[in-house]
Amino acid sequence: MTKTKKPEFRPNDYVVYPAHGVGQIISIEEQEVAGLSLELFVISFEKDKMTLRVPTNKVASVGMRGLSSPDTVSRAMTTLKGKAKVKRAMWSRRAQEYEQKINSGDLIAIAEVVRDLHRTDDQREQSYSERQLYEAALERLTREVAAVAGLGENDAQKQVDDVLVSRAA
Repeated sequence: MTKTKKPEFRPNDYVVYPAHGVGQIISIEEQEVAGLSLELFVISFEKDKMTLRVPTNKVASVGMRGLSSPDTVSRAMTTLKGKAKVKRAMWSRRAQEYEQKINSGDLIAIAEVVRDLHRTDDQREQSYSERQLYEAALERLTREVAAVAGLGENDAQKQVDDVLVSRAA
């Protein structure tokens, strides 16, 4: 197997894996799989108590990326301030779209899901599946905001909540 360009991530870097959110690269290791020597990123998702091994040559195809820029985070916060866009499609179709946005790893798309599913106290109750999607999107958003800003998750959560509350006012 020929070596392609060196991976742009290093141990201790924070990365976003689309299906799992923000994780930290613990190490880069060599492993032999089916007689082939593979170079793997070992990524830890502390909150989920999960470790993931991603071949360094598959980084682009799985959509793994570095943390968003502070500019992207502020655009995501601006997205949260917008008016919720609720489509009149069937719930199953909308739920599928929300799920795709959450798993895309795109911070702006995740912010759209949070914005669209956020409910204030005077609005109708959320269904169980709506709440699950909302909480998943909110968690991904706050983890990335926390990692980019160097905040604790609680501080990032408060920052996001403040934006959502100010929108409702």
